[in-house]
Amino acid sequence: MLNGYSPGKYYCEMTSSDAAAPVRERLNGLPIEEVRRRAAEAEAELHDLGITFTVYSDKNAIDRVLPFDAIPRVVSAKDWQVIQAGICQRVAAMNQFLHDIYHEQRILGDGVVPAELVLSNAHYRPAMQGINLPHKSYIHVSGTDLVRDGSGVFRVLEDNARTPSGVSYVVENRHTMQRAFPELLEGISLYPVDEYGQKLLAALHEVAPLAVSDPQVVLLSPGTFNSAYFEHVFLAREMGVPLVEGGDLMVGDDDQVSMWTTGGPRRVDVIYRRIDDDFLDPEAFRPDSLLGVPGLMRAYRAGKVSLANAVGTGVADDKAIYAYMPRIVRYYLDEDPILPNVDTHICREPEALRYTLDHLEELVVKPVGESGGYGITVGPRSSRQELEACRAALLANPEKYISQPCLDLSVCPTLAGNHVAARHVDLRPFAVTGAKTWLLPGGLTRVALREGSLIVNSSQGGGSKDTWVLG
Repeated sequence: MLNGYSPGKYYCEMTSSDAAAPVRERLNGLPIEEVRRRAAEAEAELHDLGITFTVYSDKNAIDRVLPFDAIPRVVSAKDWQVIQAGICQRVAAMNQFLHDIYHEQRILGDGVVPAELVLSNAHYRPAMQGINLPHKSYIHVSGTDLVRDGSGVFRVLEDNARTPSGVSYVVENRHTMQRAFPELLEGISLYPVDEYGQKLLAALHEVAPLAVSDPQVVLLSPGTFNSAYFEHVFLAREMGVPLVEGGDLMVGDDDQVSMWTTGGPRRVDVIYRRIDDDFLDPEAFRPDSLLGVPGLMRAYRAGKVSLANAVGTGVADDKAIYAYMPRIVRYYLDEDPILPNVDTHICREPEALRYTLDHLEELVVKPVGESGGYGITVGPRSSRQELEACRAALLANPEKYISQPCLDLSVCPTLAGNHVAARHVDLRPFAVTGAKTWLLPGGLTRVALREGSLIVNSSQGGGSKDTWVLG
């Protein structure tokens, strides 16, 4: 099946890693037509199971299946050890950073991170000032986007510390491979991915209010029209906890949160919320929000309920703060980062803005407040008109942008019609933090299905693969 496949100038684990040899041999034993047939059946099954997402900008995409590529991505045990250590280190530093900026603000006083970059950040929440959280843990669920450069080095492209999504596809992709291609997995030692729900629930129990011995956990969803609603249902089922919406919860005069049940009100101790800060509590944030729970921040400040992730974590995954993460790691942990950043130019700084404008054709320019791949300008692949529009936006609001070099992102063999071709990928491992941090083995490999595309986001036409971490 891999006859004729070439990664070109790009790094590819399937062809570069000795650990992948058994997988290569098994893939070559499968006729491509058989793989295509089973892959099509698997994608139809995903739709029938309701494993879908929504693209808000597309009125016809109410139930869109995340395209599934049947050729797995293989990560060696050695590579995984580096990823695991690097992400645990990064989460520890971000949690210390968040505790600091909402308490002593030492890092700002020492000038390691510019104070105005934090205090004027759209995600900074003054209401969090002085709140003490169990284990000083703010980021309980994180999804760190990694890319592999031309020399095979894993680099952090982006941190996701608010309400990261995609973990349900990690588990479902494995189930799909087990059903559709059992002979590929047979006898190969892979780390399992089925523990995620149990690990997440255990971590949420660890961060419950201190006086609670048997905490009641719920998952708070915006509702059925949210793009990740399938995942909300999936995670509530995996943890065995109620899935609730804002109208299902209330805050009493004693600041205790309760949920309505058929047997009357029932106390709630931990809320895994999949709602952004702005919509969480109309008393504290947006008064027009119908998604949240009035008084929830009062209960939070009183220590009557725990929120995962904590309010105000968005400062840590801001694209401008991202550029300072190597300094943040050194400041709090006195260690060099295990996973390096992609070199980043902060356009609010005059020298960085000049460099970006002078090298616009070579760089990737990103808005700091966007996600999902929106608003990105890839210099080498943009038209003259697109570059001039980007230049005008930079000059008008330089503080809203960063720029990075256009990396030679690694590739994976991917089904492309009646042949196998190289397509660019990234990797989003998911970390769960309570008293300690645990990393789900593998994570979500997203693949840019369009030839030559560097944008892997599902909302921009990307797909996903099962990620195999070899034991």
